[in-house]
Amino acid sequence: MTSFLKSYLKYWHTIRFLRIIQIYSRIKFSLRKSNVHLDLRNSLNELPDNWVKPAQRIQKMFSQDSFNFLNQTHKIKLMDWNNSNLSKLWLYNLHYFDDMNAFESEKRKDWHVGIVDRWIFENPPFNGIGWEPYPVSLRIVNWIKWTLAGNVIKDDWVHSLEVQARFLSKNIENHLLGNHIFSNAKALIFAGLFLKGDESRIWYSKGLKLIQKELHEQVLDDGGNFELSTMYHLIFIEDLLDIINIHNAYGKNLPQSIEDKINPMLRWLKLMCHPDGEISFFNDAAFSFAPSVVEIESYAQRLLSIFTDIELKDNSYYWLESSGYIRVNSNNVVALLDCGQIGPDYLPGHAHADTLSFELSLFSERFIVNSGTSLYESGEERQKQRSTASHSTVVIDGQNSSEVWAGFRVARRARIITCDCKKDSDNILVKASHDGYHRIAGRPTHSRSWEFFKNRITIVDTINGGKSHEIDSYLHLHPKVVLINIKENIVNLEISGRKIKIDYQGKGTLKIKESSYHIEFGMSIKSICLHYRIIGNLPIEITTSISWQ
Repeated sequence: MTSFLKSYLKYWHTIRFLRIIQIYSRIKFSLRKSNVHLDLRNSLNELPDNWVKPAQRIQKMFSQDSFNFLNQTHKIKLMDWNNSNLSKLWLYNLHYFDDMNAFESEKRKDWHVGIVDRWIFENPPFNGIGWEPYPVSLRIVNWIKWTLAGNVIKDDWVHSLEVQARFLSKNIENHLLGNHIFSNAKALIFAGLFLKGDESRIWYSKGLKLIQKELHEQVLDDGGNFELSTMYHLIFIEDLLDIINIHNAYGKNLPQSIEDKINPMLRWLKLMCHPDGEISFFNDAAFSFAPSVVEIESYAQRLLSIFTDIELKDNSYYWLESSGYIRVNSNNVVALLDCGQIGPDYLPGHAHADTLSFELSLFSERFIVNSGTSLYESGEERQKQRSTASHSTVVIDGQNSSEVWAGFRVARRARIITCDCKKDSDNILVKASHDGYHRIAGRPTHSRSWEFFKNRITIVDTINGGKSHEIDSYLHLHPKVVLINIKENIVNLEISGRKIKIDYQGKGTLKIKESSYHIEFGMSIKSICLHYRIIGNLPIEITTSISWQ
């Protein structure tokens, strides 16, 4: 197949899943953003005094012009807001103004006042990264939250907020949809309640209609966010709580359907966390990008008196069927299994090729992991982190189970064919299969079963189909895991003083490979990976036993 034809098919299998509104809006958006007039037509609404303290993020501002985003610290000089030497994601974060509502933000009030004044002066309307709809949306919300916390807002800030909201209302991100359009809608609601006037009422109405429409689609029946990222799930809950908070503060009635989503989403979040209380890494996910799990739960308690103490029974499984994730609690084990689709067909931008991967905690310590996410820029490292080989699952012929490419693109994607869970008095059995490799000669199907016993987990990978293939099984280990020794196909490991043995049965060879673990954006931690390879004619079966005393 020629390179031209391969490229054509990749684009075709990417574009064919998009919605018409995305294609139309992308063309429109690329031609010209809709600029708006700068008149002052809305006034400041009477500020409420019953605003509830929202979730807080970690500190990001460390002097009047110094910021740390993505674990990189830079100073912002005069007119430096679009510095091409800095990554776009770093600059996006700069324009969000999250630090105005971060931990101990009141101690940095003078810095915040100064940097907002600078932003207004140095970012004239409609020019630069700061005037893209997504940073506009987050900045509107952060400036308003800062004011509702009891700080005095200046007149020129109010004017700037009005222009930003007016601009946003004409530049909704219909080409992206998902979390972007939800953030657009949230910002219109905030501006519509914070300001008073004919325009602000239109913004509020538009934002609320979008929220109601997207809420039905973006929250699955099991409570999961449809992008199937634990990190974006946290952000989505925060958005809903903020929307409830500002409605309560201004005495505005809110559709009950919005509040009804909170409990199921908190339950989903709890089930997708490890015993350390933090999120698992499926699809794009990392710590510190969203508020922590504890912050979100505390916010729900303050605002709605909701407590998320879920009794997770031992020797039980919890199947989030709409999302496709399965949690298994068995003796000293917490396992999180990905037996679902990679995300919505028209919006797979945050998807990884991680079908039938899993994460495992033993004795309350993370043991087997997925590699996480440290950057969004297109390139070799982004491609690597989204690849099947960076997840604890099986690779066939060096291909990804879903064709991830560029920074946020997916062409042909894996589909779950079968999935089943069973439990008896002694063990739990989960089986699933997918068709992600059907595009390869011989149409291989990967099936995986996990069986949980008292002191052992048995994983059986079966690859059916035709022809000869290279089969690679990867188990990525948490950096805390210590390698004691390896002998043929048996590995002895240790974590927190506990001995664990992993035994591979098959006709393959086992090697220890260097890997990396990305718990935050801009962070890479050295780790190791168990790599077991078989080359031969299908069918091929690999049995992996994980045992401990």
